[in-house]
Amino acid sequence: MLSQASGLVQKNFRARGGELLVGDVPISVLAAEYGTPFFVYDRRVIDSRLDALRRTLPSRFSVCFSVKANPCQKVLRHFVARGCGLEIASSGEFHHALQAGCSPQKILFAGPGKTEAELGLVLAHGIGEVHVESLAEVRRVASIARSLGTQANVAIRVNPTERGEGGAMRMGGRPSPFGVDEEQLDEILDMVLAESALSFRGVHLYAGTQILDASTLLSQYRHGCEIARHAAKRVGQPLHTLDFGGGLGIPYFVHENELDLGQFQVGLAAISAEIESDPHLAGTRFIVEPGRFLVGEAGIYVARVNDIKVSRGKRFLVLDGGMHHHLAASGNLGQTIKRNYPVALLNKLDSVAADAVDVVGPLCTPLDTLARDVLLPQAEIGDLFGIFQSGAYGRSASPLGFLSHPAPPEIWVDRDHHELACARGELGSAGVLEHSSALKGVSR
Repeated sequence: MLSQASGLVQKNFRARGGELLVGDVPISVLAAEYGTPFFVYDRRVIDSRLDALRRTLPSRFSVCFSVKANPCQKVLRHFVARGCGLEIASSGEFHHALQAGCSPQKILFAGPGKTEAELGLVLAHGIGEVHVESLAEVRRVASIARSLGTQANVAIRVNPTERGEGGAMRMGGRPSPFGVDEEQLDEILDMVLAESALSFRGVHLYAGTQILDASTLLSQYRHGCEIARHAAKRVGQPLHTLDFGGGLGIPYFVHENELDLGQFQVGLAAISAEIESDPHLAGTRFIVEPGRFLVGEAGIYVARVNDIKVSRGKRFLVLDGGMHHHLAASGNLGQTIKRNYPVALLNKLDSVAADAVDVVGPLCTPLDTLARDVLLPQAEIGDLFGIFQSGAYGRSASPLGFLSHPAPPEIWVDRDHHELACARGELGSAGVLEHSSALKGVSR
């Protein structure tokens, strides 16, 4: 078994007789009950991450879970029950949020390219905030709000200067479709303030994602406070919200270390102490929008070894699931060089690694490689192969329709209880179709 996977088992799960337990349930029981391949999520791991984050954040911070990371209804309902808001990026995600029981006032809508139909839908439902990302979008939101006879709560999403960007996927400090350039803030702020159909609430900073360095996050937060102060001075009163976005990462690869929450907590406490005496941020509500940090470690993708073959001296394990279920693990979701996620044979955790193998899926493309030259115990047909760190951007970021294989089910585990959260074959977006008629003619 790989050391990285071993560490994750010890941290988040358990093993008995060489077999992985999710909660208190053996992985073989889940495979027999629901069939393979599947995604499984452990409630206790989610709660552990949320509790750790809340201990780290000062009291003025609120948590909004980023729906794009994992729109599974059981996941969303759990975060809503724990008092979190939800951050969405589409009308489909808005539907998921409402279906999960989230109050519209606790939903934030960010993302480029929001359509008139989407904006009309969320404004008619009284969404908490729309985070505008361009001059055209300001005009669009104002026009729709006037037609509905309402006032839209808006924040301005800012593409910061280079001082405020960072992370494995940098989104700020350069030309970007996300947000308005920091240099344009005054212009767009004046436009928002001049519109009686808009209520200016605050600013949203989003500079990067998958950040594992606490100092980078703290630098971004300080820069976000500077932007908020500037906006508050121009408005003449403190902002209602300052949204720091997401960005908190988890380690996927062997060279990566966990985000140091202790260092992050100390730095946040210092920022919070400075803010307490700042009249421009008096009463401002701070928001973070983590996704992968809260659910990534709670999820495992499980597939069965369906064939074992040797080609010109290379040994291959062929699974019944592949990159159409987990595009990120195949390296085809932004990796320049293919790197292996933490993986293991889940029914042979106590066996000695013996083989360097490639692990591939059933698709008709060489891109369908889930692990390359990975050391595993001697495999047999029928073994259960698992990919850890799969609770975020696994199923939700994959081309589920490729080759018309059925979409994998999602299983929710809470100690010794397990249930089907999304059935095999379901894309998890039926609700998007159900509300499509509402997009054509929105009424209050």
